[in-house]
Amino acid sequence: MTSSPPALTRIRLGSAPDSWGVWFPDDPEQTPWGRFLDEVADAGYEWIELGPYGYLPTDPVRLKDETERRGLRVSAGTVFTGLHHGPAVWDATWEHVSQIAALTQAMGAGHLVVIPSFWRDDKTGAVLEDAELDAGQWRELARQTERLGREVRDRYGLRIVVHPHADTHIDTPENVARFLDATDPDAVSLCLDTGHYAYCGGDSVELIETFGERIGYLHLKQVDPAVLAEVRAEQVPFGPAVARGVMCEPPRGVPDLAPVLAAAERLDTPLFAIVEQDMYPCPPDRPLPIARRTRAYLRSCGLR
Repeated sequence: MTSSPPALTRIRLGSAPDSWGVWFPDDPEQTPWGRFLDEVADAGYEWIELGPYGYLPTDPVRLKDETERRGLRVSAGTVFTGLHHGPAVWDATWEHVSQIAALTQAMGAGHLVVIPSFWRDDKTGAVLEDAELDAGQWRELARQTERLGREVRDRYGLRIVVHPHADTHIDTPENVARFLDATDPDAVSLCLDTGHYAYCGGDSVELIETFGERIGYLHLKQVDPAVLAEVRAEQVPFGPAVARGVMCEPPRGVPDLAPVLAAAERLDTPLFAIVEQDMYPCPPDRPLPIARRTRAYLRSCGLR
């Protein structure tokens, strides 16, 4: 008889609109927000992220009513930034960040997930800028991200967690390490997305063991190795790669999440682990059964 794994007591589990095929504030192909809230609660999750700003109600009073009556709480908001462009983009960036940070704070959350801008369009694949940053752009990325971290902390009491992401400049193990080495741990933490990091050639357990003090948040997802090999060989942009099914339902892909979660538990610090299975676009009846199975699988990994 197989014994149950030890309970992971320091990790709080949630899910996100992304796992319901939601990438944009308003899109006819996406699950309506009310259905998302109903189904994420039905699947057994207690924590959610806000998703794209404007997808869920932006009035905090209404959103609190909608979440609380379903037994849900918010763990984080998400912002997109292009901070390697330097001070010229600061005002526009802060306008975007501040409204999302205000809602995140009002919902009682403590984190803001920061996703770097894409160097190619995630829908069309059009190349928007060079895939590699020069030394000056790396300096600005580090400097402006530290500034963002301090401003968000001082004004809204939130911790930024920067999300390495496919088709951005913070992607591979080398670029993630370079970014972490260049930024102040007091101002900048990392959101480790297990799927994106595997997509870009990284080992999540190794990252946790090497940069454990910088890990402030987790996104849980897996990649299908066979599909990943295809999209890499064909240089397929991230959006079309998702449409091909490169991000798959656990435990069908990599990395194995049990060792990742065990490594995160050993950090001896509270962490959120938010399920994100990229699958835009998807049929409306697809997400809930996957969410239920994923919740059961993660329970078998020790996330009670």
